[in-house]
Amino acid sequence: MAELPRARGVTGPALTGRDWDGLVVVVAGVTWEGNRLGAQHIAERLTRYAPVLYVDPPRTLMSVRRKPWITESGHEPRLRLVSERLSRLTVMVPPLKTRPLGRVVAERVFRRRVAGAVRTLGGTVHATVVIPPHYPAFGLGEVVKVHLASDDFAAGARIQGVSESWVRAQERRIAREADLVLTVSPVLADKWRALGTDAVLWTNGCDVDLMSTAATVAPARDVVLPRPVAGFMGTVSERTDVAWLEAVAHTGRSLLLVGPRSHTAPHEALDRVLAMPNVQWVGRRPHTEVPSYLAHMDVGLVPYADDAFNRASFPLKVLDYLAAGLPVVARDLPSVRWLGTDLTVLASDPGTFVTEAVRAMDAPPDPATAALRRAVASRHGWDTRVNELAALLGLPGA
Repeated sequence: MAELPRARGVTGPALTGRDWDGLVVVVAGVTWEGNRLGAQHIAERLTRYAPVLYVDPPRTLMSVRRKPWITESGHEPRLRLVSERLSRLTVMVPPLKTRPLGRVVAERVFRRRVAGAVRTLGGTVHATVVIPPHYPAFGLGEVVKVHLASDDFAAGARIQGVSESWVRAQERRIAREADLVLTVSPVLADKWRALGTDAVLWTNGCDVDLMSTAATVAPARDVVLPRPVAGFMGTVSERTDVAWLEAVAHTGRSLLLVGPRSHTAPHEALDRVLAMPNVQWVGRRPHTEVPSYLAHMDVGLVPYADDAFNRASFPLKVLDYLAAGLPVVARDLPSVRWLGTDLTVLASDPGTFVTEAVRAMDAPPDPATAALRRAVASRHGWDTRVNELAALLGLPGA
């Protein structure tokens, strides 16, 4: 393995005094303290098999200003210990990282910093798992190069404000370089097989232990809506069909929104919904507090827009709702249909979506059916998923 530069701003003995041999490097698409998606669950659970370096997506000063919750972690040291056998790297890159020249510079800086962190830790790398294709960081001396296709990033390029042709070029590059491609939905599996890979369908999971506490935890005290309540959990963005949420609110039933709103959200329509007296938006909440908000809900909603990006996605919230014992009404997406359970009602139009949401809210509580929902979710827990991943990576003890 070539000589690698050392990482900047490192906490000393707490990091370097540990055994980092057999390291798994997870190049994530979400910052560690951002929305808790698959990457954080994967990194935490992989530490049962190997030490892990979690790499935040590259940041600029502008992105830090736009997302105030990540400001603190942008400071030195940028390589830090999160927990036993789990370290984290934050890389700052020059501005304009998505422009033609800027992204070339950003990739070089990013790869150099990741390589420097690996050298500072001092261990060998067993696997590099790249999630978003934008800045692949293969070439760390890893035994296996892995791409985890969590979304159709080319289809979502416009939402992310990047060049679709550039993303597609990066995907073709990864298809040539990766030893293993994992995809979270049937649509993504087909896409990556068309790129010449033997893509494996490996779907998202669920934090079953946490979400199932919604049945016993005290409901969040800041929610003032009367029952019954239809709930939406997650980021409201361009992916969300706000008209479907508005149609549910127009029934007069309570509508609870839990999660941030993206700069890509249809703001005029969303403001109109949030102004309705039977709608409450509580904004971003810590992951551990989510069950207390699920405890207020009588049905979980997945009002995704019908577009290529969403058709390739696997909404984690479907499994989270089921783990909480809630009925689910969702846009008819291939991944939700793949679950193969009639405990989730699928809708292709707003009329059906509203009708089924009202039906679920008005139905009397059924503990037996709620237990069935939790049982379905438990088959897709993150522990199970990461056990499968560890085996695919060939980690000891998997």
